[in-house]
Amino acid sequence: MKTILCYGDSNTYGYIPLSGMRYPKDVRWPGRLQNLLGNDYCVIEEGCSGRTTVYDDPFEGWKNGLDYLKPCIHSHKPVDIVILSLGSNDLKETFHATAEEISKGAEKLVEVIQSFSVEKQGYVPKIVLVSPPEIGEGIASSVFYGAFLENAIERSRQFPAYYKSVAERKGCIFFNAAEYVTPSEEDSLHLTAESHRILSEKLYEIVKGLQEQP
Repeated sequence: MKTILCYGDSNTYGYIPLSGMRYPKDVRWPGRLQNLLGNDYCVIEEGCSGRTTVYDDPFEGWKNGLDYLKPCIHSHKPVDIVILSLGSNDLKETFHATAEEISKGAEKLVEVIQSFSVEKQGYVPKIVLVSPPEIGEGIASSVFYGAFLENAIERSRQFPAYYKSVAERKGCIFFNAAEYVTPSEEDSLHLTAESHRILSEKLYEIVKGLQEQP
C-alpha cells in the first residue's frame, strides 16, 4: 500500500466558506482522492486552517507548517508521496511577505521533507508542490478582510512562476491549482465543493502518473 501525505491549510482541511464548518470526507479533495485511488493507497489528511509555510502567526504561532512537519512525517512513515499545498496564509498582511519570499518558505519545507525522510525512512518520497489558488477579487467584502488586503490578490497571482522554479530546483512535481480552481465568491479564500472535486481529479491524474514512472 502506498501512503500519500496531504500537508496543507484550510483548503486541505476542507473549510466551508462562511459557515466555518468542515466538508464531509467524501467532499473534501483528500477524501475524494482516496476514493478515486482505492484500497491500494492510504491518503492521510493533514490540513490545518491558518497554517503557514514557515511564519509564526502572532496570535496562533502553533500554525507554523515548519514546526509540525518533522513530527508529521515521523508519525506517518513510510510516506511515498507528499502533496504540499501551503502559501495562501503567508499572504496575510501581518507577514508582509512577497510571493518570492513565500515560495522560499515552501522550498524550505521541501528541503526538510527530503532530508528528514532519508534519515527516518531511508528514501525520499515523491513531492507534489502545489501552487495555491488565487485570492479572489472580492476579498474586500470577505469576512477575512483585514487579515488579507487587496494586495494579496496580485501576490497570489505571482505564485505559479515562483513555485514552478522551486519545483524545478528541488526535483518536485509542480501543480498549479489556480489553473483549475478559484476560491468561493462568499469569502474569496476557500474552495467550493465543486472545486474540491476538480482538485481531487487533477491530483488523481498526477498520482497515477507518478506510479507509472520507474
